[in-house]
Amino acid sequence: MEISTVGVIGAGQMGNGIAHVCALAGYNVVLTDVNEDALKAALALIDRNLERQVSRDKISADDKAAAMARISTTGKLADLGQSDLVIEAATEREAVKVAIFKELLPHLQPHTILTSNTSSISITRLAAGTDRPEKFLGFHFMNPVPLMQLVELIRGIATDDETYEACLAVVKRLGKTAATAQDFPAFIVNRILMPMINEAVYTLFEGVGSVESIDLSMRLGTNHPMGPLELADFIGLDTCLAIMHVLHDGLGDTKYRACPLLTKYVEAGWLGRKTKRGFYDYSGETPVPTR
Repeated sequence: MEISTVGVIGAGQMGNGIAHVCALAGYNVVLTDVNEDALKAALALIDRNLERQVSRDKISADDKAAAMARISTTGKLADLGQSDLVIEAATEREAVKVAIFKELLPHLQPHTILTSNTSSISITRLAAGTDRPEKFLGFHFMNPVPLMQLVELIRGIATDDETYEACLAVVKRLGKTAATAQDFPAFIVNRILMPMINEAVYTLFEGVGSVESIDLSMRLGTNHPMGPLELADFIGLDTCLAIMHVLHDGLGDTKYRACPLLTKYVEAGWLGRKTKRGFYDYSGETPVPTR
């Protein structure tokens, strides 16, 4: 099927990045959020990020202007009804996603494809709560969306070939690369990444190393661009904890048990960069380890 309009639900860190790359690739984008301020902030951030691409000669000023002109915003989910493809990028809580799809369903066209940017929640289960499980797919972008090349495409048990192929074509048009994953807890990237981050937190919890030494060891010892604790702060410690719970609940293996220290940081509201404090304190010019 021909996809020309993309609806994006959620104007946060992931949603604004998805809107950015879709508009730049020539799709008309309708971005929605329950928070009007979040929509305004998203447009301003997209504008700044596109301008950065212009300054680096990645795109032209005309490309930027055309992309911005393709993005419209709304506070009403019903306004996404005419979209050919909907990408849900709301908070990583299943009850929230289920409620969003339930509200959206009556307004959709028969051919509209529904997708979720979830990093861990069952696609099959989300799809089963809709009227089109065969037209439902996991569409998992990596953060930051404009820079990261990978998109995980996750097929639910009912996803048909036409839906998969249509979304694969979108990934290619965005200039990104797709990895196909089966619908098991946390899919591929987070199935491997989150236990590593959790183990780094255990290493800190048990006093094997400090925040600084753990991150330094992984950057220089394994050539990772970011240490695991720095990366956890970038992702959001609440998101890391939620994915560990999904892995533990879904696979029933104690090796996926979340580290108590990770739980404590989340309980304290120390969620990483977005709250200015996590494994590092971001209140000054240079991040400072908190342990």
